[in-house]
Amino acid sequence: MAGDASSGAVRELLLVFALAGAGLLLAMVAAFGPWHPASAGPGRAGLVELHSPPGPISRPTAG
Repeated sequence: MAGDASSGAVRELLLVFALAGAGLLLAMVAAFGPWHPASAGPGRAGLVELHSPPGPISRPTAG
């Protein structure tokens, strides 16, 4: 009778570990897999211009 309980517990633990491993595998695929199709080539780099706001710089006052 003790052998039946032990083999059932081992079988249940193996099932739990198998499901946990499958869940981790699916989570890794979702985390590290591409979410959108990649473009065929590198994207074109465009010129970026930086502009400062007009007027004097206002600093917050301690109050």
